[in-house]
Amino acid sequence: MNGKLAPFFILFAAVLWGTTGTAQTFAPEAAHPVAVGAARLAVGGVFLLILVFLTGGLSLTNWPLRATFLAALSMALFQPLFFTAVTVTGVAIGTVVAIGSAPVLSGFLEWLFLKRRPSRIWWSSTFLSILGCLMLFLNKDSVVVDPIGVLMALGAGLSFAVYAIVSRDLAGKFPSLSIVAVVFTLSAVFLAPFMLVFDMTWVTDVRGWSIVLYLGVITTGVAYILFARGLMHVSSSTAVTLALAEPLTAALFGVFLLGENLNATSWIGMVLLLLGIGLLIIATKGGAKETDNSPRLFFKA
Repeated sequence: MNGKLAPFFILFAAVLWGTTGTAQTFAPEAAHPVAVGAARLAVGGVFLLILVFLTGGLSLTNWPLRATFLAALSMALFQPLFFTAVTVTGVAIGTVVAIGSAPVLSGFLEWLFLKRRPSRIWWSSTFLSILGCLMLFLNKDSVVVDPIGVLMALGAGLSFAVYAIVSRDLAGKFPSLSIVAVVFTLSAVFLAPFMLVFDMTWVTDVRGWSIVLYLGVITTGVAYILFARGLMHVSSSTAVTLALAEPLTAALFGVFLLGENLNATSWIGMVLLLLGIGLLIIATKGGAKETDNSPRLFFKA
């Protein structure tokens, strides 16, 4: 049953991630995006650790330190890289390059390190989803292609792809809750210096701490538990493509909650995104549980 539900776990996680941008619009004006990201990981890490200890505690016996460090570093790098990219080169280009490059980079990394070549269905659904993402975002504001911003966005996409691959390796050996608790606590430690650099007084405001709680508990803790559970039954490249439901959710929230307007191109992009994701879900449900017996290379402890 979990194998059949795995794509929907990832989709639900992506929907929760898609609410992040809308939630941040309600944060106090003094809240810098990078500071919000650091606070989000800190709250998420504490929340996950509490859950772990309430459900039986955490055993670190034979825990793969190298893989855990790589997953935590990837998630920590994603936050400042993505926020810097959208600041430098705009929301449209930054989002499309970061989120759109992640599935392709994930498929390439799987082929390079795990010797698994992505299927034709995956390529077709990924192409449709990325095309839909392009059509959805590239008309929302003036397009300014800044080389540094694009490189930052590519770095964010690579960071998420690496996180997904390493997390899938961990998911076959340890409980999903324990994995995300350890990884996100370590990620929060990596990003802690940002909370010393940026003004954090906004957290004492009711609106400030309520937004951070939502981002930390729901869009980090709950979402990444679901993502980790889904990774137990699908490949990392499939999971990252399914996660393209995130920009779709963000766009819909922008329309219905923030009063944003989408033109015909954006709506066509939404249809293509849904078609690509739907194609991948059907293919995943129709096949057996995706397994991987290939060498782990740099993922070994």
